[in-house]
Amino acid sequence: LKAVILIGGPQKGTRFRPLSFEVPKPLFPVAGVPMVQHHIEACAKVPGMKEILLMGFYQPHEALSRFLVSAQQEFKIPIRYLQEYAALGTGGGIYHFRDQILSGGAEAFFVLNADVCSEFPLQEMLEFRQQHGDAHSFVILGTTANRTQALNYGCIVANADTQEVQHYVEKPSTFVSEIINCGIYLFTPAIFQHIGEVFQRNQQELVLEESSNGWQRAEVIRLEQDVFTALAGRGKLYVYKTDGFWSQIKSAGSAIYASRLYLNQYSKSHPERLAQNKPGGPIIRGNVYIHPTASIDSTAVLGPNVSIGEGVTVGAGVRVRESIVLHGASLHDHTCVLNTIVGWDSTIGRWARVEGTPSDPNPNDPYAKIDSETLFRDGRLTPSITILGCSVTIPAEVVILNSIVLPHKELSRSYKNQIIL
Repeated sequence: LKAVILIGGPQKGTRFRPLSFEVPKPLFPVAGVPMVQHHIEACAKVPGMKEILLMGFYQPHEALSRFLVSAQQEFKIPIRYLQEYAALGTGGGIYHFRDQILSGGAEAFFVLNADVCSEFPLQEMLEFRQQHGDAHSFVILGTTANRTQALNYGCIVANADTQEVQHYVEKPSTFVSEIINCGIYLFTPAIFQHIGEVFQRNQQELVLEESSNGWQRAEVIRLEQDVFTALAGRGKLYVYKTDGFWSQIKSAGSAIYASRLYLNQYSKSHPERLAQNKPGGPIIRGNVYIHPTASIDSTAVLGPNVSIGEGVTVGAGVRVRESIVLHGASLHDHTCVLNTIVGWDSTIGRWARVEGTPSDPNPNDPYAKIDSETLFRDGRLTPSITILGCSVTIPAEVVILNSIVLPHKELSRSYKNQIIL
């Protein structure tokens, strides 16, 4: 068994700015560890997993190399990064590196998108494949969404008895199905034959299109639109439905929601990562992650859903809720931080209040997903999570509401509903 984690590259992640300026999005900490570490950990637990490949078109990056070395040591499994020469799409990348994926005689391999957060029921997908279909069938992980939100995802129509996928539509314009694609797949080497057919077809069409539209590349292949739509109804593709948690991490606001889901899971999987109330320590409410190097005053109140990074300083009487505070940040006495991501090495002055508007799914709908929020509506900034880029300085006694502050800014007054460039 192998696993391939698709981490994308620098031109995307625009919805993740200004945070993606400082660190590749897959390394952004969610619930205290890099986003992609949750994937690696889940893959490393699967018996028989021989190698994990990260695939994307980030230039070899010091932070990425350091992360890979430490992850290899921690999980005792070979982890390599394969760099695409250009953005090849979800299918083009694995097709381009098919020899690497199949080397060593891989019988099956997982493909996971890096920008999802999930319980990763990989073992269950393997067992499901043994029970349904033959040795050459493929499995998509699916989950239930509500009717209106399903339109934002790949929708799957499956046979109720066999779970065979009969119809697949990516982001349909009208309602197709409440079962959506979670971006986690289990493939056998036979998938490359199907991707190869798309590649051949693209090459032939390229010859016809050359004159009118020369820039379309044959190597760009999207698993969802190009491969799954063709495979549906041919007895090859099955869906395994999960009731576990799942969410996309497209925008910075969704990182806070994902952090909540993972912190919640830690009570079962990593109780040691959750902070406890101790005499002389800060007051903890709900699930909170605190890096061992952080220095926190005993009168601070943290939680629920707070993640405090490396070397963070939190002063007396500080209140933090539903927020991610990244390494090196400093919250001076009596600051209040709600629904906010505080960037690396940022400073918030005494008695300042930094607050955003949560972009959580509807809590009364068990199938609600987080909305892919747009930054602007009717020409105005939509209220959402407040984001401070790296090295932002907020003075004492000001209020910052629903704003995005780009890196290296020193603010002098209060702001509301603004992007501060």
